Amino acid sequence: MEPEQRKLFTVGLTGGIGSGKSTVADQFAALGASVIDTDQIAHALTAPHGAAMPALLAEFGPQFAISDGALDRARMRELVFTDPGARARLEAILHPKIREATAAAAAIATGPYVIFVVPLLIESGSWAGRVNRVLVVDCPEALQIQRVMSRNSLPEAQVLAIMAAQASREQRLAAADDVILNDDGIDLLAPQIARMHTFYLDNATRMT
Repeated sequence: MEPEQRKLFTVGLTGGIGSGKSTVADQFAALGASVIDTDQIAHALTAPHGAAMPALLAEFGPQFAISDGALDRARMRELVFTDPGARARLEAILHPKIREATAAAAAIATGPYVIFVVPLLIESGSWAGRVNRVLVVDCPEALQIQRVMSRNSLPEAQVLAIMAAQASREQRLAAADDVILNDDGIDLLAPQIARMHTFYLDNATRMT
């Protein structure tokens, strides 16, 4: 069952790598929103004995599993960055399962509204039409690079390659209904989240 059919007010939260999506999502959850993270769902699907692993190994070969049976994410990441066809094959397996799992999670959500955390929401071409509002967590690209290099110990060239595979900052902002700027610490982030939470509560109330 789709979230909209249950008259839930739904928000798609997205942003580029290093923008602070998880930090923002955690604060919304602390305020009472139901948060459903598609990355966490994807990790569960590709963990040892994950529901997507048989199809993935049948499609890509046993060499794409590590010793415990989970997906070798580094190897898969390297493949899909260099082979668009491989990316399409991966998405054809994962995306329907992610969609099914997010719908199931939304069906049992207890919060006044639901936030779906979708890193590639803009790129997907379908998620924006499945939510009531698109919320973009934004920050300057130089700050994205700095954060990801520090957090993941990646060289700048690799961070830039990841960013190049995502929608641009301009594309995300053009698609946004709402924007939270995350460029100067938690103290400036919290009031923005509180305002959006009140706005979403008002919208959710009108839908009931």
